[in-house]
Amino acid sequence: MLFSGVSACSNTQENDVGAVPASTEDVIAGLQIVDCLLPGQLRKLGNMSYMSPRRPVKTTAADCRIRGGEYVAYDRADYKTALKVWLPSAEQGDAEAQLAVGEVFEKGLGTEPNYEVAIFWYQKAADQGNKSALFNLGTLYEQGLGVEKDRLQAINYYRQAWGMPEDSLIYQETAQREQQELRAELANQLKAKDQQLALLDRQVAALKKQVGSANTSTAVAQNAGAELATLQQLLKSVHNDRASVERKLSTIPRLRTPALSMPKASPTAAGGGTKFDDMDFGRYYALVIGNRDYAILDDLETPLNDAREIGDILEKQYGFQVQLLLDSDRLTVMQAINELHSVLTEKDNLLIYYAGHGSMVNVGERDTGYWLPINADPPPNDAFWISNEFVSNHLGRLQAKRVLVIADSCYGGLLSSAPGQLFLGQGRESDNPEYVKYKLPRRSRLLMSSGGDKPVIDEGGDGHSVFARELINVLRANKGLLSAPDLYAQIREPVTQQAALNNFIQEPVYKIIKGAGHEVGDFFFIPKVDVN
Repeated sequence: MLFSGVSACSNTQENDVGAVPASTEDVIAGLQIVDCLLPGQLRKLGNMSYMSPRRPVKTTAADCRIRGGEYVAYDRADYKTALKVWLPSAEQGDAEAQLAVGEVFEKGLGTEPNYEVAIFWYQKAADQGNKSALFNLGTLYEQGLGVEKDRLQAINYYRQAWGMPEDSLIYQETAQREQQELRAELANQLKAKDQQLALLDRQVAALKKQVGSANTSTAVAQNAGAELATLQQLLKSVHNDRASVERKLSTIPRLRTPALSMPKASPTAAGGGTKFDDMDFGRYYALVIGNRDYAILDDLETPLNDAREIGDILEKQYGFQVQLLLDSDRLTVMQAINELHSVLTEKDNLLIYYAGHGSMVNVGERDTGYWLPINADPPPNDAFWISNEFVSNHLGRLQAKRVLVIADSCYGGLLSSAPGQLFLGQGRESDNPEYVKYKLPRRSRLLMSSGGDKPVIDEGGDGHSVFARELINVLRANKGLLSAPDLYAQIREPVTQQAALNNFIQEPVYKIIKGAGHEVGDFFFIPKVDVN
């Protein structure tokens, strides 16, 4: 383990002298993030003493116990128990509690999601300036969940969530691109409506001629008259639809943005962090996990090769402090993630790479993804699986400024319910100084998955998976500052093409990890100056 300062024992274990050692399952239960209701505090006002209201927080079960809080066991929690913790504070106007209630209804927690109610609570929190609520509203508008789909409205919510002024070049570039696409889509709709109207006009004219003809029998004329009435009603409906499309088209504003170029500079290591030009990117850490040899499941071929080589590149070429976990069980992986809290500071960068089996469980309208450690049982027994929710909950508590998860496993894209990013921009973002300087001070929680919410192939990359092979190639070839969107742009098409050569459909995805504290930041790779 190359992380300096990592304690050999987790702070979630209560190992006082004379205490009964905790079982593995007790330790794992203590690592889960729960809805915790802390006790009130005794306060004084003059000569009067009183208890403050109980305060809800999200924390580990072990921490909740230590602080005397009340919670429901992770595997028994549902929306009713979660609401019991958060709803009283939400009703009193607490924005964080309103956000939590919205997330309860969006996730469903044992029942079907209720997006309309989620929007209600998100809007209450957003009205108080809560950034996470604004972002969550954006994702729902982008996907059309609980509201009519509106990507421009989604972009505007994202802008507010990330503190972008309306005249920000990044916002204007993204909005302009979306406006152009929407304008083209609406123009196509208008063309289709005009074609429908022309066809209906010809049919109406033909029927009118038939009804008015002296040679038409009474019965035929009556039938033609009924058809004419139906067509005229349809004609009116299409006219109304066309007018609606035209109104939408007329409301799309036009923006202009200048082109920018990134100044060339060599990165240098200074002050314990990585610097590029006049920008300090902080320290870099990586948790690299590769699982190949499974106790019960079928063994894989490439995860150990993938993890070793990617860990080597990150350490030697990019200066990461790397913790490499090979063929790890559930407890080992979960403790490693939990121990990151004691290592990372608010200036640091964290990359988590996972290669191994993945699976999913369908819960109502949504699918939940899992990483499968080497002691995992086959589906549907998920007792020893590591849920995506465990990972994302811990990412939300980490102090690290920038976090990127790269998941090369089946269903790896389910780590985030957010849609693909709208703020990807065009061209190489790494060469855009406005982009880099704006993104750098802001938190990021990002996911790059080898195959979205679908299965992926284990081989096809000359001893590596097809995804790992392209990732390795791009990282090795890179000589300057490289943003995560540019990394994704360079590997997406080659992975898709190489998978097709292996008679498989696979397309990587790149998106924000929703609910983990993303604030429009990005993740940047900067090679060391002494790399040949």
